Amino acid sequence: MSRNKKPIYALLSILLGLMLMLAEDRSITVIASDNTQGSKEYLESLNAGVAKILNPSMELGAEKDVKDTSGSVTEANDAIEASTEGITIEEGKELALKEGNLNADTLRRDNAAGDAASKAETPKASSNLVMADVQNALNVRMEADEESEKVGLLYKDCGGRILERKEGWTKLQSGDLVGWAKDEYLFFDEEAEKMAEEVGNLIVTIETDALRVRKEPSVDAGVYVLMAQDDELEVIEVINDEWISVAYDDEIGYVSSEFVDLDFHIDEGETMSAIQAREKAEAEAKAKRTANQGAVVVGADDTRLLAALIYCEAGNQGYEGHLGVGAVVMNRVRSGAYPNSITGVIYASGQFPPALNGKVARVYEGNIPEGCIKAAQDAIDGATNVGTATHFKRAGARDGIVIGDHVFW
Repeated sequence: MSRNKKPIYALLSILLGLMLMLAEDRSITVIASDNTQGSKEYLESLNAGVAKILNPSMELGAEKDVKDTSGSVTEANDAIEASTEGITIEEGKELALKEGNLNADTLRRDNAAGDAASKAETPKASSNLVMADVQNALNVRMEADEESEKVGLLYKDCGGRILERKEGWTKLQSGDLVGWAKDEYLFFDEEAEKMAEEVGNLIVTIETDALRVRKEPSVDAGVYVLMAQDDELEVIEVINDEWISVAYDDEIGYVSSEFVDLDFHIDEGETMSAIQAREKAEAEAKAKRTANQGAVVVGADDTRLLAALIYCEAGNQGYEGHLGVGAVVMNRVRSGAYPNSITGVIYASGQFPPALNGKVARVYEGNIPEGCIKAAQDAIDGATNVGTATHFKRAGARDGIVIGDHVFW
């Protein structure tokens, strides 16, 4: 029979399919009242439930006799056909479960079993990334034992890759540092990936003898500079398969993706031998320094080095932008969560691309604007306009204190 009184909802296709499977020559129409909100999600759910009742072996993959449930389906169908005039979707749902005696408990049990079987067959892949979950520094040991020899430190924001896991300990590699750390002080999987994205940098490394950094993403565009092999630049955006936008001298440049290696850099831990060598060099240079603030190693050389970084990161900005960058470095130096020297912080792997690609060293040997030197000295003296922020990125990357082209947090 056919009814044309009101719009026909998607439930028609479900019930028609049901009747075809039962090989009965009739059609059923469920008409919703004017005040009913048609629920696509519910219809899809009901359709899946009916299909499961007709063939419960579909989801579990087990061979079952479909005839066991066919009687209930037929009764439900008869009940629905006899009572469809002007009912709502919700009323139809209740009718199917009550008068048709469709066993909701059976459905729930089959669903649970099917979900368990699915999870067992396709376990979620774990990430190989691990990040330090500490406010200061994490001891990394030779063996998975708190009494074992300390081989290095994993500072806040440092990460690495998992080599092995056992009994609450993880063997990891972070740069040259290889050893065991306790799981309770580490982030894994999604938490590790989220943190890495927050504190890491996407970097391109030049893989040809010389590569042009262009002013537009085109081979016909002007050129800012030629970069040498193994030079590194911070990525702003991967535009397409051919071009990547990069940060160069406070400008947005473009490099051909064909001639670069794209990699995500995070800060790495320090081995005890590297820490000892760095501290020895700093101690020997301390006598030549002109200033000292407690445990913080500072002086004329440090001021110039910090000023060089400020120029590389914020040279086109005013004093406030300069001071923000300098304050981030000094906040790290004083925090205990990073190396305790300006040199150690600036040259930490994965943190300041201009230091990694050699630009800071070149600026250090050249002429540094007086404004950058003043901002560096003020930051060393304790001035800050970004509070205790220890990070900054190009403005728009996230929420925080926005000064000039950067956001600080």
